[in-house]
Amino acid sequence: MSPTARPGVRPVIRAVSPSDTPDSAVTAPTGETHDGSEEKPRSGIQSIEVGFRLLDVLTCEPRPMMLRDLAQRAGMSPAKAHRYLVSFLRLGVVAQDPLSGRYELGGFALQLGLARLARVDGVKLARSALAELRDRLDVTVGIAVWGNQGPTVVHWMESSSPVKASLKLGDVMPLLRSATGLLFAAYLPRGKTAAMIDRELADTRRSSQAGAPRDAEDVERLLAEVRAHGAARVEGTLLPTIHAFCVPVFDSTGELALGLIALGHEGTFDIRWDGEVDTALRECAGKLSYELGYSSMPR
Repeated sequence: MSPTARPGVRPVIRAVSPSDTPDSAVTAPTGETHDGSEEKPRSGIQSIEVGFRLLDVLTCEPRPMMLRDLAQRAGMSPAKAHRYLVSFLRLGVVAQDPLSGRYELGGFALQLGLARLARVDGVKLARSALAELRDRLDVTVGIAVWGNQGPTVVHWMESSSPVKASLKLGDVMPLLRSATGLLFAAYLPRGKTAAMIDRELADTRRSSQAGAPRDAEDVERLLAEVRAHGAARVEGTLLPTIHAFCVPVFDSTGELALGLIALGHEGTFDIRWDGEVDTALRECAGKLSYELGYSSMPR
């Protein structure tokens, strides 16, 4: 699957001066709270952080690299880069093609990645990230995953002004009238969603639900809009006066892992594309996708 959502946001690696600093240098202090009242500095090994720049470049680059290009991208001299690469080769973090001399990530780097993926819990990570977002923006947020019956709410955190809605944990959201449902319908294989979409279209025709798609063409138009924006949005479609976003989190295979939900009352909730809520939710989803091993870069 090749998601069309906006690329995930990579964590920013703290820059170290590209000059040839001594390998034994210690990093600049960073904050660490000890007694709750003041921040005291902590130190690290600068040579590790400098060398990691090479690994970060190799992670971002889909092809093996020549020493000069790798060094230039990492902001250091070829001679210095070579010293780090010799150690990385011994450890198996980096591999070198014996014919071309080009460098790429080694077998141990793969084992590190696999070990991380085996330990990661996407919902747990999302709960922590959404708690910060809820507190910062004061909006109601939630998490949805695909369950046996469809997109299911598995976590919910209310804002200081709770949304008066009949939503609760375990609720299965409709595919065509909720932001959560539209997101899953847009990114999951059609074989998983076709029967549910057909049932909802039949219900819509019988009940004349306002704002709901009427036929397959309406559905495809809605889902194309979701893919074009890389997120789903509804304005009072499921619940009157309640607006919502749902943004995708992808796993290491590029499959939709879960949806991040934000919703609020009309008039107080920023429903604009690229508005405060949309932007913050996308940044959160991008970081979570990265933690789950997703990369939008071609390989």
